[in-house]
Amino acid sequence: MTLTTGEIARHVQGELIGPADLPVSGINAMAAARKGQLTFIRDKARQGDWASSQASAAFVGPQVDVQPGEGKAFIRVKNADVAVAQALELFAPPAVGPETGIHPSAVIHPQARIDASARIGPLCYVGRDVTIGAGAVLHANVTVLDESSIGDDTVLYPGVVIRERCVIGRRCLFHANVSVGADGFGFRPSPDGRGIVKIPQIGGVIIHDDVELGAGTCVDRAKFDQTVIGQGTKIDNLCQIAHNCQVGRFCIIAGHVALGGSVVMGDGVMVGGGSIFKDQVRVGNGAGVAGGSMVMDDIPPGEKWGGQPAQDLRQTLREIAVIRKLPDILKQWRNKL
Repeated sequence: MTLTTGEIARHVQGELIGPADLPVSGINAMAAARKGQLTFIRDKARQGDWASSQASAAFVGPQVDVQPGEGKAFIRVKNADVAVAQALELFAPPAVGPETGIHPSAVIHPQARIDASARIGPLCYVGRDVTIGAGAVLHANVTVLDESSIGDDTVLYPGVVIRERCVIGRRCLFHANVSVGADGFGFRPSPDGRGIVKIPQIGGVIIHDDVELGAGTCVDRAKFDQTVIGQGTKIDNLCQIAHNCQVGRFCIIAGHVALGGSVVMGDGVMVGGGSIFKDQVRVGNGAGVAGGSMVMDDIPPGEKWGGQPAQDLRQTLREIAVIRKLPDILKQWRNKL
């Protein structure tokens, strides 16, 4: 697809600076962009790289103070990253997937209820009393076990497993090899001290509308009641959501995060990659956790924490600053002896 700079500016509701008829056939990073491609300059820190860029046009943020130059164009926007996301929608290739209907190699229980507009790919398995909503897509090798439901327009990529008695909302997107409803990690030493007793995990999982789960992420079923992921929450690859966790609405959880059992997370929480949460901690609405943190205590609403163990991020940064000065302090101390 090729669009003009004028068409793109109208789509993102930006201010066009320069020619409106420049052809644009794709988007790329500034250093890699070629003639006929669009890039972005989000702030002054990167505006110096524009002079050597081959891109024909760029989204520019409100702080950028540079001219596009001859034969090039800028589209000034409030947020360059958001504008790029909007433009990517224009250039995105058509979605791949199975044809409407049920592939002949899929195994469907006769008591499953599948909307006629759903698409069930090869080698899928759909169990007893499963409900598959309108426009839902199950790519190859997806398994949905008994009494679970998949909402309208939800997409499950290859290898996704939805265990029994799980409820998945509308417009969800689960990437390859997501696991929903596996047993929570519940074990106790046996009374005679000679083994380990498994605690039955008889609850379920409820995932609300518009949730995205990255590849390889696991959401365990509850020991009793439900593990819950709130509406609009986005979870990255290789994350672990343990039994009975309650994750709020519109949270963002980056890769390799692990929530222990019964963690309660409010709405709008943002968690950096690689963070670990002790079981039963509570995280308030709008809180933030820096990447690589180890959360051992409750986090009040709106606070930013980080570190190992995590604490108020300002205190953690102060401590890091002091630690970095220790070699010089030690050297000064030795010189005084």
